[in-house]
Amino acid sequence: MTTPNHTAQDFLFQRIREMLPAQTSLADEVSEILHVSNDSAYRRIRNETPLLLEEAKLLCDHFGLSLDHLFQVRNNSVLFQTVQIDSKNSFENYLRGILGQLKATVQLSNCEVIYLTKDIPLFHLFTFDPVFCFRYFFWMKTIIQHPDFQDAAFSFSAMQPNILALGKEIIKTYNLISSTEIWNTECMNSTIIKVEYYKSAGYFSSASDIKIIYESVEESLNHIKDQVEWGVKFLPGEKQDLKKKNFDFFYNRVILGDNTILVVTENNKTVYLNYEVLNYMITSDTAFCDGAHREMQNLMRTSTLISQTSEKQRNIFFGILLAKINERKKHL
Repeated sequence: MTTPNHTAQDFLFQRIREMLPAQTSLADEVSEILHVSNDSAYRRIRNETPLLLEEAKLLCDHFGLSLDHLFQVRNNSVLFQTVQIDSKNSFENYLRGILGQLKATVQLSNCEVIYLTKDIPLFHLFTFDPVFCFRYFFWMKTIIQHPDFQDAAFSFSAMQPNILALGKEIIKTYNLISSTEIWNTECMNSTIIKVEYYKSAGYFSSASDIKIIYESVEESLNHIKDQVEWGVKFLPGEKQDLKKKNFDFFYNRVILGDNTILVVTENNKTVYLNYEVLNYMITSDTAFCDGAHREMQNLMRTSTLISQTSEKQRNIFFGILLAKINERKKHL
């Protein structure tokens, strides 16, 4: 019978193995971090030698894992890591963190991302510059309340080139990962509410800026529709027929999503829960992630798959979203 210590040790090395690039040797990494021979590292990986507490701490610190997660004692508790934007974590660092996690995910074999959304999914906001500029300004002024934006009116020039470049790299990397997205027709409301709030608050200097943003949202939706039709994620201008099929899209009429991302690999699942607009929590708790996976699978069974199929339903769905934007443009 496997002892509790061995279970924790197995879990730790499993998590580390999933975080390493495919070509990297787990034994080499463990040997270097713990300053032991490769043979000693292998004995620890195979559970022939129990890890010392200090060794487990060194490994956890190096890979950003939680010792508490390894030694859970409450069956009804779930441990999360949190990522928050505050005075110690700039927006640039926030985006670099997302990019780093995406790049690590790309390295995993047989990996899928399932995204249940109540808004335009974050990654798609980086495809077209005007809508990204607006959301960046909104985040900095209203959510982060950065002092440089406190008294500023909206301007496309407020976007920093390094932030713009990071956004492009994020959507490029996301496009490499097999994904399932679950949308409903309320996903457009959040963007419209933000634009209309800034309009009524007098943060726009001209109606033409609002028009440019709404037209950029339309462009984003039409591009997403093209990707859904092909079942492939690609950047504007790329040849979609040369790409691997990697995009399933569901039209959900049942519930309003909650911006939950589930990453599923052969050996592990990880849930990312969004809260307070930009912040998110991460857990690989087995029971929690398995439950989230079951709920998403149940939701997909009651939703309509409109990628590469159901052209009529696809046109209806995106027609509803585009009509909401057209309605707002009439009032400019």
